[in-house]
Amino acid sequence: MNKCPVSKYCGGCQLQGTAYNEQLKKKQEYIESLLKKFGKVEPIIGMKDPYNYRNKVQVSFGYDEKRQIICGNYVPSSHMIVPVEDCMIADETANRIINSVKKLMIKYKISIFDEHIYKGCMRHLLIRTSNLGEVMLVLVTGSFNIVKKDLFIRDILKYNPEITTIVQNFNNKRTSMVLGDKNTTLYGRGFIYDELCGYKFKISPNSFYQVNKRQTEILYKTAIEKANFKGDEILIDAYCGTGTIGLIASKKVNKVIGVELNKQAIKDAVANMKANNVKNAVFIADDAGRFMERTAKERQKIDALIMDPPRAGADFKFLNSVYKLRPKKIVYVSCGPETLKNNLNDMVKHGYKVDYIQPVDMFPFTEHVETIVCLTCK
Repeated sequence: MNKCPVSKYCGGCQLQGTAYNEQLKKKQEYIESLLKKFGKVEPIIGMKDPYNYRNKVQVSFGYDEKRQIICGNYVPSSHMIVPVEDCMIADETANRIINSVKKLMIKYKISIFDEHIYKGCMRHLLIRTSNLGEVMLVLVTGSFNIVKKDLFIRDILKYNPEITTIVQNFNNKRTSMVLGDKNTTLYGRGFIYDELCGYKFKISPNSFYQVNKRQTEILYKTAIEKANFKGDEILIDAYCGTGTIGLIASKKVNKVIGVELNKQAIKDAVANMKANNVKNAVFIADDAGRFMERTAKERQKIDALIMDPPRAGADFKFLNSVYKLRPKKIVYVSCGPETLKNNLNDMVKHGYKVDYIQPVDMFPFTEHVETIVCLTCK
């Protein structure tokens, strides 16, 4: 039974109306069709409760035909917004805050950013929630000035006292990206903390952080356990984001070198390292492929690699550097099964053996599936 009234138009949950056990079956079959030639695909790890799991929620603003403010998600491949009041995969606190802010925008007559003429104020809302009880609200605006900003912020906090920080993000560019580069803290400290696998992590507005905390813990614990580290390895954590999996793995290896292109994410990774009193990690702001290429030229010894590339997978430059460095163990965490298959084809040709394949359902009700693959050098 379909619980979401707008699923036909929203496009966010492609598997709405499909029983959860059937969703898992479809994803298992999909991963097996792609990867079974490399070895046994373990049964997919699903969720006990697949609802309201997203700790990062973002919505866009617009007007309906009556010039009334609406907020929700864009119809795929369009600029039409589907109004969403109670998203079934979003954190329930985030749903309440979104509806509250919308009412206050109407009260204070705050304008909506018009993408056709590039004028107006409010463009998006982004909310991040933490299992430590912290909540970040990001107001993404196309102009610096918010009408009656002080009163607006006061009322947001009055009706949503669980919010621990409010940030204004400025984005007036012609882009499909939600966030711009400039953040101004309006309330609180401008970031929140979350706890993952016993470690504390700082999350800023622009930082990458997994959106499903419950499944991320399973994903990371499984990946590190199956890597079977001995304790003496020098480990590169490529595409490391805010350093989550590398820091969690740090107690299992001799040294962690994290590399990530996003400079703010690296700043957060360094802060996370200090907050967790990790002494055997360093974090470098650089393109992963370029860093690996330089490391290979310098003939540095690397024993193990954790790679969590974007959906497009790892490019030739990155993989070619891997083959030169020849780490004995690779843990590949993939969010793109098709590109994972292509990368594995190449890695096997270059002397790597696939030892373990584990799909994890990180995003129930969507077609996406995360996969852990452990490889060793032949």
